[in-house]
Amino acid sequence: MTATYTWDVLCTLDGFGSFGPEGDWGGYWGKQGPEFLAHRAAQYAEASHLVLGASTFRMFQRFLGALTRDSEADDPVNTRMKFLPTTVVSSTLEDPLDWPDARRAHGDAVEIIGGLKETSAVPLRSHGSLALNRALLAAGLVDVLQVTVFPVISGRTGTAPILAGAEDLDLELLGARTLDGRIQELRYRPTRHG
Repeated sequence: MTATYTWDVLCTLDGFGSFGPEGDWGGYWGKQGPEFLAHRAAQYAEASHLVLGASTFRMFQRFLGALTRDSEADDPVNTRMKFLPTTVVSSTLEDPLDWPDARRAHGDAVEIIGGLKETSAVPLRSHGSLALNRALLAAGLVDVLQVTVFPVISGRTGTAPILAGAEDLDLELLGARTLDGRIQELRYRPTRHG
């Protein structure tokens, strides 16, 4: 039995995963509420193995690097992500990684994650890592595409369209949830179209 792989990605209604320097949105586009934060904390409290690409890992180092285990009281979501067992798929980073319980995997991402799915005793979960996960979607390795849509349009300041260049996919809706009366979490099973 292979481990389930979930790609967890956050975006605006118009599909952007981040915003440029002229955007003044703040984290979670300033729309997070207590229900959303509690739900995210619960998701990252579950036993899992985090998979990141190099760019997302560098961003994590920059923004989450100072977190310690004691930070969980104030920031449970990011603290839990930081201390999960983590595989970073990268040909540019060098060992050792300055991150608790992380290892670098160098090589073909599809082969690396295919092997990890076969050997992991816990589910795999990836946050962000757009290029990596678009490649894994194309290879049929993403079992669950979890898209959390924030109620903003960032057409002028948005960057990193989450699915730009992705394969054509059919999506089976596995679940939908509204958090804090405004944030939509959509969970899909993707399959290649055609």
